[in-house]
Amino acid sequence: MSTTQPIRDVNHVRALINHYKNLGQHRNHLLIVFALHSALRISDLLTIRWGNVYDFASKEPRTSLTLREQKTGKIKTLALNSKITKALAQYAHNARAHEFLFANPNTSKAITRTQARRIIRDAGEAVNLPWGISCHSLRKTFGYHAWKSGVSPAVIMEIYNHSNLTTTRRYLGITQDDLDIVYIELGF
Repeated sequence: MSTTQPIRDVNHVRALINHYKNLGQHRNHLLIVFALHSALRISDLLTIRWGNVYDFASKEPRTSLTLREQKTGKIKTLALNSKITKALAQYAHNARAHEFLFANPNTSKAITRTQARRIIRDAGEAVNLPWGISCHSLRKTFGYHAWKSGVSPAVIMEIYNHSNLTTTRRYLGITQDDLDIVYIELGF
């Protein structure tokens, strides 16, 4: 398993989200927002088309997304939260249902995994994250902050489609500091 770590500091997460938004780069902003709030693998994110997430008849983002995960082959349905739907609405003005959500502007294809990695890495560098980040860092960040907010690791395991809790625990990037907080703050 990769040694990629989640972004633990909420201020770093917010800075990452706002980086491309502040530059007016809607596609790149949407990529980071969608990755952080969906916990999808980059291979699955890059297969999404506008028609999967946006209702062109009502001109409104959809409230959920169903897709087949490339790695597991399993069908996954996830709710699209207000952060994702707001970013979709900001970027949808010229979109067409058959187009990829994260399209290369020079082709009709989706951006590559390498391009997605570069977009995310460059944002991390721009906001001075103290370590390099990758696409998988955003997936792990989702789980880490879900766990910190009280979501059961068993639920996070289901979201990730992991077959065992050990894998999920490694994904969460739990540190000794996280464990120490439990010992210090728990009282009867």
